[in-house]
Amino acid sequence: MSEREYVLTLSCPDSRGIVAAVANLLSDHGCNITESQQYGDHYTGRFFLRMQFVAERGPDGVVGEDVLRGAFAALAGGFGDSGESFVEWTLNPGDVRPRMIVMVSRFGHCLNDLLYRQRSGLLDADIAAVVSNHPDLEFLADSYGVDFHHLPVTAETKQEQEARLLELVDSYDVDLVVLARYMQVLSEQLCAKMSGRIINIHHSFLPSFKGARPYHQAHARGVKLIGATAHYVTADLDEGPIIEQEVSRVDHTHSPEQLTAIGRDLESVALARAVNWHAQHRVLLNEGKTVIFG
Repeated sequence: MSEREYVLTLSCPDSRGIVAAVANLLSDHGCNITESQQYGDHYTGRFFLRMQFVAERGPDGVVGEDVLRGAFAALAGGFGDSGESFVEWTLNPGDVRPRMIVMVSRFGHCLNDLLYRQRSGLLDADIAAVVSNHPDLEFLADSYGVDFHHLPVTAETKQEQEARLLELVDSYDVDLVVLARYMQVLSEQLCAKMSGRIINIHHSFLPSFKGARPYHQAHARGVKLIGATAHYVTADLDEGPIIEQEVSRVDHTHSPEQLTAIGRDLESVALARAVNWHAQHRVLLNEGKTVIFG
């Protein structure tokens, strides 16, 4: 007898009996729950659930993904009035790794970190391709055997460039786009089309120190904390739901160059953690914020 692991995520208006209903459904289908986390948000009135479970596959009766999806769809419909479901849910096989495109401009520290983590088995997603508006980091992608696509962009060619990006998303069968210090603003149309499927990283000085050389600006102001924020991309620049943040205490002895080096390490760590949590289906959207089942 063989087994297959799945991850179920669910969010809906909070009410009684949700956990029991899901657990009973899994039990009725011969599944075994291996991990379960839930959270009810008093402020938004929503309930969130993440369950990992194992479905047994025997010679006489296979609990297939289609069967489970049908059962969960019927269960979700039962929580609504007049047959309308207010439940958002996903079911993902645990042995299917998400695929992603990494977008980058000229700073390669986050890209290099993600490529290294993938090669070392520390990243729970596969980098299908690297896309950049500059050719500078093609050598880095090549060194890891990852396809590189140079898509230059100007104000006049932005629509065409983003259309090409979406073609790559389809052709590589990509689940996620990661902006690893990609220094271009995505259009509102692209953000809407890929809502919840684009992760960005930026230094946590925003909106205090915008523009070029933010760490030099921070040094001039004598900051005591520097950090990085990984978040989902929305049409509101750098204001999407936050997934992860990293900080480090600094003082007057740090030069602008030292602040920059520390900041790049923080950016790499925060981004990698956010990508892994997303790939493991541990991030659920809760209006303008996130629930993280770590």
